[in-house]
Amino acid sequence: MTGSAHPAAGDAFGPQPLSALFTGEHAWCAEKVLAAEDLPEAMPLGAFFRSGAFARAIDRMEEARGACDRRALASFWSLYYFAALTIPYVVAGRAHQALPVSLEAMTIALGEDGLPRAFGLDGAGTLSEADIEDLPGLVTPLVTAHLREAVALMSAHGGLAPKLAWNNAAVYIDYAFNATARTRPDGAAGADHGWAARPLFVEGTLKDGSANPFRGCLRHDPGPEGAPLCRRRVCCLRYLLPGVASCGELCALPDQRKRALETTA
Repeated sequence: MTGSAHPAAGDAFGPQPLSALFTGEHAWCAEKVLAAEDLPEAMPLGAFFRSGAFARAIDRMEEARGACDRRALASFWSLYYFAALTIPYVVAGRAHQALPVSLEAMTIALGEDGLPRAFGLDGAGTLSEADIEDLPGLVTPLVTAHLREAVALMSAHGGLAPKLAWNNAAVYIDYAFNATARTRPDGAAGADHGWAARPLFVEGTLKDGSANPFRGCLRHDPGPEGAPLCRRRVCCLRYLLPGVASCGELCALPDQRKRALETTA
């Protein structure tokens, strides 16, 4: 999913409203991040985790699916959380718009299944002059304002291992950045070997000098005929949930990758 055009940037008078920011293949992002006033049923995000509502959401998933590994349920829940948060954030950032993603200023609404449905934001954010080709720089505010605390809360109130949570977030950041990567005029891959997001997964620190929690989360291995295949470092455990499709070649476990290929053959 690479080579897509960047979304349109905000005009000279200010950032675009959330309802108009996302277009094309990422139009669905407008359903995941809304102005808080447009999501009246949502609750404050910090209170959601600390009040026990997060644990109850996992309970609801367990009731619907039967006896399941609770770690796998928490991981599966977090996949929806990180997808709804990080993809819109990166897509907007590539359009020079910094979304307001301070965890304590956000709200969250769940679906009937207990999974994250949408986030409420305190406004549309601000125009940014950040280098949109610098992924570590782009995500540093997201990590410091939201992800570090979110991962800690998921660990404390849902038993989700931090390394697993960071790897779950990494997958969606990688997708969003690669999907909005510019293609070089000469068609060459460049220093990143065609993997636009690579610096985030090899650099030791973020732009504020803090440790980079995404280092090593993803790697590219040689595939058939030399085509690179992206692999996770930590398995998301979804294979433990009945009725949930495998993540296939992305999976960190060789046995699970093999089974996925056998199933689709």
